[in-house]
Amino acid sequence: MVMDRVVKQDRIVSDVFPTAIRDRLYENQAKNTMNGNHVAGDDGLLGLDDTFYGRSNATGSAPLADLFPSVTVVFADLVGFTAWSSAREPHHVFILLETIYGLPEPTDDHAVVACRFARECLKKMKDVTLKLEVSLGPDTSDLDLRTGIHSGQVTAGVLRGERSRFQLFGDTMNTAARMESSGEPNRIQISEATADLLEEAGLASWIIPRNTKMFVKGKGKMQTYWVRRSKRLIKPKAANQKAGMGTLDEEAETEGSSERSEDDNNGIEGMNKIERLVEWNVEVLASLLEQIVDSRGGVVNQIQTLSNAEKKIGMGGRTVLEEFTPVIPLKRFGAEELERRQRATTVDIGEEAKYQLRNFISTISGMYPENAFHNFEHASHVTASVKKLLARIVNIDDGNGFAASIPTHSVDLADLAGHSYGITSDPLTQFTVVFSALIHDVDHPGVPNTQLVKEKTRWAQIYKKSVAEQKSVDLAWDMLMSDEYAALRACIYQTEDELRRFRQLVVNTVMATDIADKELQALRKTRWEIAFSNIDSAAKSLDQSVESEDRKATIVIEHLIQASDVSHTMQHWHIYKKWNERFFMECYGAYKKGRADVDPSKNWYRGEIGFFDFYVIPLARKLQSCGVFGVSSHEYLNYAIANREEWVREGESLVQNFVAKFKE
Repeated sequence: MVMDRVVKQDRIVSDVFPTAIRDRLYENQAKNTMNGNHVAGDDGLLGLDDTFYGRSNATGSAPLADLFPSVTVVFADLVGFTAWSSAREPHHVFILLETIYGLPEPTDDHAVVACRFARECLKKMKDVTLKLEVSLGPDTSDLDLRTGIHSGQVTAGVLRGERSRFQLFGDTMNTAARMESSGEPNRIQISEATADLLEEAGLASWIIPRNTKMFVKGKGKMQTYWVRRSKRLIKPKAANQKAGMGTLDEEAETEGSSERSEDDNNGIEGMNKIERLVEWNVEVLASLLEQIVDSRGGVVNQIQTLSNAEKKIGMGGRTVLEEFTPVIPLKRFGAEELERRQRATTVDIGEEAKYQLRNFISTISGMYPENAFHNFEHASHVTASVKKLLARIVNIDDGNGFAASIPTHSVDLADLAGHSYGITSDPLTQFTVVFSALIHDVDHPGVPNTQLVKEKTRWAQIYKKSVAEQKSVDLAWDMLMSDEYAALRACIYQTEDELRRFRQLVVNTVMATDIADKELQALRKTRWEIAFSNIDSAAKSLDQSVESEDRKATIVIEHLIQASDVSHTMQHWHIYKKWNERFFMECYGAYKKGRADVDPSKNWYRGEIGFFDFYVIPLARKLQSCGVFGVSSHEYLNYAIANREEWVREGESLVQNFVAKFKE
């Protein structure tokens, strides 16, 4: 135990401080110990003393601080990180940050090393984000690095205290920061001082001057340079170059070209963006399938006996919309079962089921047309939001849910699951909501239902209303019911009751994404009012109480998918702007093709304000009022309000830009 703590302490100090500083810290520690100024802990472990942690300075030791006359400072910013993190769970944010963090060591040729390091970071950043997209989801590979470098004098040392850290001070830091902030994504901007050091090292070919001088706050106009990107490093050609320094095998590059090089766009192991999103969806749904199988005690039997029941689903002349029901009875588990699931278990759904799941999702991805908005990337974005909201239900604080990773005996888990109206207690429910998010826009035509009805398409004549949504359910369901997905279906359900609950949840969830139908919206509003009225909550009998909880769960699930379907409006401004532009391009493109009567650009600005006022913000308030989603409901509402305010300021000019970009 003591050795474990020693190793852990040494690892922490090594991660936080450069080697030279770490060695000096331990040297001072050893001196204090020899002088009797160190007091061991209760367990006898000799750790860093109070002088280091800043609780006292009884030994009179001087701070660890030095003047470094010539250093090169690298500032790097994750372009798009704030927007990306707004759509992620907190632990996903830290997975990304921990993966890319690093700390340099002193070296004489610091400018050369810093520039090479920055360039390698650009390449590595792409590799890392491509890999992480499989585990962290949509938009991860879109993150870029913007880097600024300056060389000069700094004061550096250890700031002692409870949060001790190695810190650098001085004008060099400010200038390096300006180099970063005035740069461009996927490029490295350096100051003239750093450029001079590269030229002295015989590496003038590494840099290209910017066409215009940059205005830098506190400095005025400065000549700055780009570090050229390269396809590879080659060995030194000049005799005066330092060993191992190398030159850049230059590629054609001009001022303002910040695109990633072609070899960076080939993807990881031959995977393109859609394939990476497929893998991410596979991991998400496979994890939920494992929970379903675990809730059955790990049992997965063949389901040939359900073949007749499967064939009857969707038959009888009823459309998908006609299958809708206002209350779905959910399965509930006792406190003993819920507590059992708190304990870590390993359940494998099997290679065959995993293969079928991957094949199913891959086929679904191919059934999404290349629309600007309603595409597979949008479906994955909706899935990510559903996953985040479901996770927040499960991990709510203050008695509103139970943390899956923290066993507790002080709280009744059945009561906690009941507070979420049974949504968290049934893994089949959670799987189905995520599954529905994935398929909800399959084969979307890129125009609204009203246009499909007007055009009298074959699907419109079959369904009459909610055309796109009903078609998506039928297409995805028919494929899932084919023989090639038998092992996958066996993981999802084992009984006819589970099959019917799965189907009903799919129907209700996907149908909820039709937000344009005023009649359906009015019905949902009425059902919400009934579910969360005092009259409904006052039900006395057990049967009435269960039905009341099921009614609440059903309507909450529908609002969860609705919020996720427009989650870009309730996330960071940059995400909202990105998807708003895509939706405009889709609608404007349909108009230009003659599939819309009205030019959307004429009312897009005011239409978005109305959308926020009469749909998005009221929806966010409902998520908050139902008491299920914890801090996420506040987060969604705050972003919605902030985005509306920003759209009021910037929307008109943005619409003009959208139109200009479309014409290009």
